[in-house]
Amino acid sequence: MIEPIHSLAFSMQSNRGVYAVLFGSGLSRSARIPTGWEITLDLVRRLAAVVGEECGVDPSAWYRGKFNKEPDYSELLDALAKTPAERQQLLRQYWEPTEQEKEEGAKQPTAAHRAIADLVAKGFVRVIVTTNFDRLMELALLDVGVTPTVLSSSDDVHGAMPLIHTQCCVFKVHGDYLDTRIRNTPEELSGYPAEFDTLLDRIFDEFGLIVCGWSADWDEALRRAIFRAPSRRFATYWAVRGEPSDAARQLIEHRGAQVVSITDADGFFSTVHWQVEALEEFARPHPLSTAAAVAALKRYMSEARYQIQHADLVEGEVEHVLSEIGPDKFPIQGGPFPDAPQFNHRVKAFEAAMTTLVAMAVEAGRWANDDHQDVWVRALQKLATGQAQGGGYTVWGELVRFPATLLLFALGVPALESARFSFVQRLLSASVVREYQKTKQTVHLLPPKCLFEKDGIAKWLEGKENHYAPLSDWLHERLASQLERRFSSAKAYQLAFDRFEIMLALAYSANTEVGEYFRYWVPPGAFGYRDENRTKIISSLRSQLAKEGDNSALVTSNLFGSTADECGKRLDALEEFVPKLQWWG
Repeated sequence: MIEPIHSLAFSMQSNRGVYAVLFGSGLSRSARIPTGWEITLDLVRRLAAVVGEECGVDPSAWYRGKFNKEPDYSELLDALAKTPAERQQLLRQYWEPTEQEKEEGAKQPTAAHRAIADLVAKGFVRVIVTTNFDRLMELALLDVGVTPTVLSSSDDVHGAMPLIHTQCCVFKVHGDYLDTRIRNTPEELSGYPAEFDTLLDRIFDEFGLIVCGWSADWDEALRRAIFRAPSRRFATYWAVRGEPSDAARQLIEHRGAQVVSITDADGFFSTVHWQVEALEEFARPHPLSTAAAVAALKRYMSEARYQIQHADLVEGEVEHVLSEIGPDKFPIQGGPFPDAPQFNHRVKAFEAAMTTLVAMAVEAGRWANDDHQDVWVRALQKLATGQAQGGGYTVWGELVRFPATLLLFALGVPALESARFSFVQRLLSASVVREYQKTKQTVHLLPPKCLFEKDGIAKWLEGKENHYAPLSDWLHERLASQLERRFSSAKAYQLAFDRFEIMLALAYSANTEVGEYFRYWVPPGAFGYRDENRTKIISSLRSQLAKEGDNSALVTSNLFGSTADECGKRLDALEEFVPKLQWWG
């Protein structure tokens, strides 16, 4: 029978973003962070020292005897530190590491915090509920480039964006250590503000739940919130060392939770993390199936009698891609709010779906004859059509064309390198008929700079935040595994990639009607900042045109002009345009 932790990994990988994490002090224990009650007792000891008394081994008993009430965190802070600055200075020693503690790794994010942060960065988790006052979770998130929305007071919750519009929400139900209003006593833990209850009701109703490091013994209001949840649309997983407490057992029974036996929180979340990543990798097509498809393609392209089989193979793979990237799995309407993790998730999922088709396209770009080319042009048109848009998030509607851009480059780079100019011209001039939208040519829809209407979207790509041409650079890297080995060196591949992007720009200008734009513009690519490559490529094109004139294959293919003179003028315009580029996205 499948282990609960394996079931959790499967659920998280296949239901991205639907699980919330709930953790307590057990997650920060290995970082040597004290609990709120431990800090309260230490403050009692300090107060006893101030009044010249010994509180013994039971500080809370001494406090009750002295003041006839339970120790209160806020009152103790007021007694020991009168100003906000003094209170913050007093509290920092409990949660912020000294230089020695930093060297020892104390009061730093644990392996569990970092595993959760990475799951957030990759879109698997977007809501975190914690009873902890420390900021270790926030630090771990910042380390992976995620700036969380932190809610720790009624005012925070009241003014917060809806959960669907946040990349990550950290809900600190007992407060933050620099806020003296933290909840710490049994009375304070017995009830939450109405705003807290409303948000918790939403989370526990709408999300699956992963619980770790929380005993449930002391937090009455949090227990009630879990009991109130009306539905169990997603599962609950409760990680526990040894046996769960009676309070936890009641919640486990109520939620129908699966109990995961663990040694510690670090090991649990680290295991979940690597298992989810392993499943992501496994979701990619097996290399043997891709190799078999490529071998079949080569055989079918070798003889005319296999024309039908060739078409069936390519069209079947296109249908497979469309089923993998379709609205059932990646909706435009009602899909998740667009953010960097969700964007990267879709990009990688689309790339995984395209693995086999890209490998086939690289061969077709080099070897396909006229009859085979018809099939590939239709494949490009079909992928470029995308999903019908009657609403929804614009970014998702645009991103669904990304597989077509990937296919265009996989076909176009080797085709251009093999001087198959007519094939490249057909790929760039194909018409794309789209429901509810204007029919356009592929050259206007598929270049990296044309894919997204809003500048900066492509900078969501992992590691491309500061790139001039983020999507071009991403494509260059992603296609390297298939294309680079076909060239004499990595530099030769880079030059071929830039040559194709320059041809895209030239074809764009040739297929753009005069007067459609107020000023000359073509889609820039990585050639815009790789000056040496651009100069070399344009010089080569000029030499070819000068030598062959109107008989040049560049001209007879009508790739970017019907005469050598017309082609030369477009090269002039491109050279004038590039220095004026402003790199905004």
